[in-house]
Amino acid sequence: MNKLKFSDLNKHFNEEVVLKGFIDNIRDLQYVQFMILRDRTGKIQVTIEKNEENKKLNEIVSSLTLESTVTVTGKLLESPKVKLNGMEVIPTSIIETSKSSGELPINYKDLSSALLDTRLDYRFLDLRNEKNIMMFKIQSCFIEGMREFLYKEEFTEIHTPKLIGAASESGSDVFEVKYFDTKAYLAQSPQFYKQMAMSSGFEKIFEVAPAFRAENSNTNRHTTEFTSFDIEFSYIDSYNDVMDFEEELLIAGLTRVKEKYGEIIKTMFNKEVIIPTRPFPRVKLNDLYKELEKRYGYNIPKEDVGDMNAEAEKLTSKYAEEVYGHEFIFVTDFSPKKRAFYHMRENGIPQGYDLIWRGVEITTGAQREHRYDILCEQAREKGLGEDVKFYLEFFKYGCPPHGGFALGVDRMTMLLLGMPNLKETMFLFRGPNRITP
Repeated sequence: MNKLKFSDLNKHFNEEVVLKGFIDNIRDLQYVQFMILRDRTGKIQVTIEKNEENKKLNEIVSSLTLESTVTVTGKLLESPKVKLNGMEVIPTSIIETSKSSGELPINYKDLSSALLDTRLDYRFLDLRNEKNIMMFKIQSCFIEGMREFLYKEEFTEIHTPKLIGAASESGSDVFEVKYFDTKAYLAQSPQFYKQMAMSSGFEKIFEVAPAFRAENSNTNRHTTEFTSFDIEFSYIDSYNDVMDFEEELLIAGLTRVKEKYGEIIKTMFNKEVIIPTRPFPRVKLNDLYKELEKRYGYNIPKEDVGDMNAEAEKLTSKYAEEVYGHEFIFVTDFSPKKRAFYHMRENGIPQGYDLIWRGVEITTGAQREHRYDILCEQAREKGLGEDVKFYLEFFKYGCPPHGGFALGVDRMTMLLLGMPNLKETMFLFRGPNRITP
């Protein structure tokens, strides 16, 4: 497709151009008509004088409605008096390619003019907002930067099944679906299959794909379907190797975003893209508890001991900024009761971590337990039997030491741009009370 982008029009002055886009605005005055067209890259003014020669064009413009799509052919002129980018198109042809009927149900140009749930009902219109379009360009850039880094590191991108015969990590928080004459589940994560790839000798893999959690949570950071960026790699010496690698990956992604969109993010979202320095600070959970109590008078609730909660995550970021001058901080040494059975343990301590960024956990990573007998024991300890039998088979015939982590793409976007909630950073949000559009 060779569509001319509106952002490239300044390369085509005094040429005949073909424009394809939405009608953003129409002004029908006594002697002239102005039509503003919009595509994903910008806007351009089309100017039509009212005279006998332009009679057919004038009639067409008078019949057009806002948000219809058109194809306009005409000459592009440099016009310093035109406020919109100092250029205009004088048309010879206007063809309506789709007609917008009636008044729009929401004013997508003003995101504050409707409640968020109303905007989500009309997400197909809400996404026409310039800020929303830019948000997904930035998200795509972030993923591109991380993907490119992984390809340079010789990772293989895989695609694991999302319909599975057993719960990914436990029997709770999974969506059960009818699968012919039996049951299946939507995958909570690709965790088991990432590790299967390690036992298959792939050594380095990643996947960017949907994951599903049947959590009846109505918060600004939970969703029942999300996009997960998963990494797994072999022949590590400890979970420190996993943390080291995540540092490099995030720096690669953030650097790409800052280079391409840093100024736009500052202007449009009022956020600075900060490239973190290595190493990221690391703190043991019990030491962190002591610091949070000493500095902020915060005591972790009894039910959360051995783990983190939302309040602790916010204060941990504050601690990282004050003590280390850093936006990121790794927290290690969680309770085995709060970690998955496949995390390797040393002296009873899971060899894993959470990564906190801007007050929110963005990653749980770990060195995995790859030794069959120990893994079987840890599965039994968690009360897992037949559900994980197929998974345990992966480790029966040799598997290298390995580890990995996952990043929530939508959550990362929310934090990067300072958006108030996940509902706005997902193309289409899914939650306990929303399954359409």
